[in-house]
Amino acid sequence: MDVPYDLTSYIRVLKLASTPSWEEFSQIAKIAGAGIALVGLLGFIIFAIMTFVPGSKPV
Repeated sequence: MDVPYDLTSYIRVLKLASTPSWEEFSQIAKIAGAGIALVGLLGFIIFAIMTFVPGSKPV
């Protein structure tokens, strides 16, 4: 592991990084929120199905 080379590559990436605009951040937040809601809805649907299946025990 070449530490000086790794540090220079990390510094180069940090110099290229920039703060996103408010529009870009808002769009990313909406997409991430929709994904979280979708996963939660899927989990709730599975829970609801397992609640009505005979022989299964809901948590």
